[in-house]
Amino acid sequence: MSNYDDRANLKVSPILADFIENDVLPGLKLEAADFWASLASVVDDLTPINKQLLVDRDEMQAKLDVWNLTNKGNFDADAYKKFLYEIGYLVEEGDDFEVTTQNVDDEIARQAGAQLVVPTSNARFALNATNARWGSLYDAVYGTDVVSEEDGAHKSGPYNKVRGDKVIRFGRDLLDKHFPLARGSHADVVSYQIDTKTIAASLESGERTSLLDAHQCVGYYGDESAPTSILLRHNGLHVVIEIDATSPVGSTDKAGVADITMEAALTTIQDFEDSVAAVDAEDKVGVYRNWLGLMKGDLSETFEKGGKPLTRALAADRTYKSLDGSELRFHGRSLLFCRNVGHLMSNPAILDKNGDEIQEGIMDAMISVLIAKHDLNGNSIRRNSRKGSVYIVKPKMHGPKEVAFANTLFNRVEDELGLERHTIKIGVMDEERRTTVNLKECIRQVKDRVVFINTGFLDRTGDEIHTSMLLGAMAPKAEIKKQPWISAYEDWNVDIGLECGLSGKAQIGKGMWAMPDEMAEMLVQKGGHPKSGASTAWVPSPNGATLHATHYHETDVFQVQASLKSRARASIDDILTIPLSSNPSAMSAEQIQAELDNNAQGILGYVVRWVDQGVGCSKVPDINNVGLMEDRATLRISSQHIANWLEQGLTNEAQIKETFQRMAAVVDQQNASDPSYKPMAGCFETSLAYQAALELCLKGKDQPNGYTEPLLHQYRLKLKAQS
Repeated sequence: MSNYDDRANLKVSPILADFIENDVLPGLKLEAADFWASLASVVDDLTPINKQLLVDRDEMQAKLDVWNLTNKGNFDADAYKKFLYEIGYLVEEGDDFEVTTQNVDDEIARQAGAQLVVPTSNARFALNATNARWGSLYDAVYGTDVVSEEDGAHKSGPYNKVRGDKVIRFGRDLLDKHFPLARGSHADVVSYQIDTKTIAASLESGERTSLLDAHQCVGYYGDESAPTSILLRHNGLHVVIEIDATSPVGSTDKAGVADITMEAALTTIQDFEDSVAAVDAEDKVGVYRNWLGLMKGDLSETFEKGGKPLTRALAADRTYKSLDGSELRFHGRSLLFCRNVGHLMSNPAILDKNGDEIQEGIMDAMISVLIAKHDLNGNSIRRNSRKGSVYIVKPKMHGPKEVAFANTLFNRVEDELGLERHTIKIGVMDEERRTTVNLKECIRQVKDRVVFINTGFLDRTGDEIHTSMLLGAMAPKAEIKKQPWISAYEDWNVDIGLECGLSGKAQIGKGMWAMPDEMAEMLVQKGGHPKSGASTAWVPSPNGATLHATHYHETDVFQVQASLKSRARASIDDILTIPLSSNPSAMSAEQIQAELDNNAQGILGYVVRWVDQGVGCSKVPDINNVGLMEDRATLRISSQHIANWLEQGLTNEAQIKETFQRMAAVVDQQNASDPSYKPMAGCFETSLAYQAALELCLKGKDQPNGYTEPLLHQYRLKLKAQS
């Protein structure tokens, strides 16, 4: 207790108390004593409700376990569904309704486009993602595998004109497809001007032409006769033709086009949760401090690039001349959400009056919104919400009662911090099975503040496995992705969202493209998300956002949503289909070992960075050395999968330990170039990272809802104590 400061009825870590009182509160016209008293009041009133919800989760799982054991090998879908209603896992739906959320920024309500998720603990990443609102198409194509390296078009080394010409053709094809000229191709243009309120383009043939749809040109920069930027709009998104004949690229282009700028990441989720490793006050202050910099607009980061120091700050707004001569101003940055932690975890940064850690979700809500008041009050040099809202994504909620608790929490935060009701907007992540099957009733609980729902395959699969852990052996992971519940789940999320009136008021989102180096394949595959009716989808990088933006030019999401409103809902019976192996006894020893190798390597590759280095999200090479974006959601599915096979007798503890020891050597080799990396092979008794990874599987059945946070936090805190 001597390491804490007394604040109201709370014990607060000195580093957190100092941060709140000396960095956050100045400028907010709120006394420190009043803030701490408010937090203590919220903790006293809401902690019992929060903890009871966690008890309810455990009791629900216990009932499921009994039913699963009783009905193992004799599963009846109708009886199962009836049982779920009897225990309150499934709830009856109420009358139809539509959400009434007000004061929602256009990036959420009126535009459709890419979304980034980034660890707020890393200032450089947080800045890069925020500034990815506008992205260079040429850079995104040149620096990735979107164009091949055949015919000498190598991307390494100095500028390669052969590759550059391929990139330019890619850009001209995009312009021809979405901004066609009345005659000819953009590839034939030798100069662009602004004339009679639209583009005037001179072709190589000597002809002059204009856009087929003159209204697609909305502004420009520079002189009408020699613009340096031409602003175009299509499907609610902007594209800018950048002209500079003196630039390295523009000097090789017949029209002097130096680049094409895409309006890319409309929104970014600044993550306090799955992609960070924040286990104590020091870590939490690091996250909160960067969020404060984003909300005040003064966050910057200096780092070395190419042997020279480089400072990155938040991008300014963009200004253009409209065609009637007035000024056009566009937001220069992604609109920011922050993702608080869920209802499960507590954190030693603050202790309550009984000396217990307070619930981290309560702490996040109070502090993240307190910080966001700088933006609401106009204290920021780089404004986030122009509608006066704070956007919080709330993950890992199980069913309507837990969503209702989040609403109660946000009501209290608004009251304590002097905000109007529903200033705080909520994103409900549809990533837990009990939320999926009751999604309409979950949305009902926050119908006045909801701005976002989405699907998350990995966490959702982790919960799927844990819920039915005792029913039987799950199919291999690759087969789980082909099970009928997956496509039904994805469709159901859109169907319910549209039924509840989210279109034009809130985002309907889809999950992450996990292979940041596979952008050519992303261009092929991820175009399906807008076509499914999703108004946003997650991408792993600013380049990914720029490239994914092309999909929202190919598909008018709001037209798709209008057409989908009349289709029948996806089948709840399909969603309740459990992805069991059809014949586990037919799996060969080689197949089982290959699955274990794949899971164990991925678990170790992620956990070793989490525990040893405090890295919550990173590109981790898989067993085939393909870089995958990994966070706790990927860890949850892999560890639960091994735990299930252990429980069902497809493997045993000895085989798992042998597999982990062998894969530890593989992971060590993959990280051999990292000077801060601590090898695991040969150090199994002393490597806390190795022990944590192994325990996640051996004790996976007993982890609450299969979550990995309790064990990860335990081992990370142990390592920090040793250090």
